Amino acid sequence: MKKLLCLAAIAAVTLGQSFTANAADLSFSVGQTSDSTMVYRLGLQSHWDTSWLQTSVGRLTGYWDGGYTYWVGDKTASNNSLSFAPVFVYEFAGDSVKPYIEAGIGVAAFSSTELESNKLGSSFQFEDRIGFGLRFAGGHELGVRAIHYSNAGLQSPNDGVEAYSLNYRMPL
Repeated sequence: MKKLLCLAAIAAVTLGQSFTANAADLSFSVGQTSDSTMVYRLGLQSHWDTSWLQTSVGRLTGYWDGGYTYWVGDKTASNNSLSFAPVFVYEFAGDSVKPYIEAGIGVAAFSSTELESNKLGSSFQFEDRIGFGLRFAGGHELGVRAIHYSNAGLQSPNDGVEAYSLNYRMPL
């Protein structure tokens, strides 16, 4: 639990500093794992004030993402996790609707090392994500995302877990 609190403090300070200079978003996600564990996520995002490879097709940009996830298992007690990740986004050109794809690798801390039949091996996990969706003119966004958690073999066992979710994001 100490690791979880330390990660939360680091994420809060980092996100707090970046929010003062950049636009911020609030996101809500709901989904499940392959073991039918329900996943509910609340996140804060801070846009990067940079874009690369800007053409008539689109541009590459990104954001910092900090999140709290509540995992509700059928067979075992619930679990909680905090995560923090840089996320790269390729946003396609458009007027009122812009399709996008995203990918990122970050870190997470779980309150328990077990989630349903998965034995995570440690509270510390890496978070790999990929997703796609639509960004609307007012800054609202609707997308789907797959996130994989694993300790990368740093500790045994390393079953890992994947979560698939529907994501809604709105500007603050």
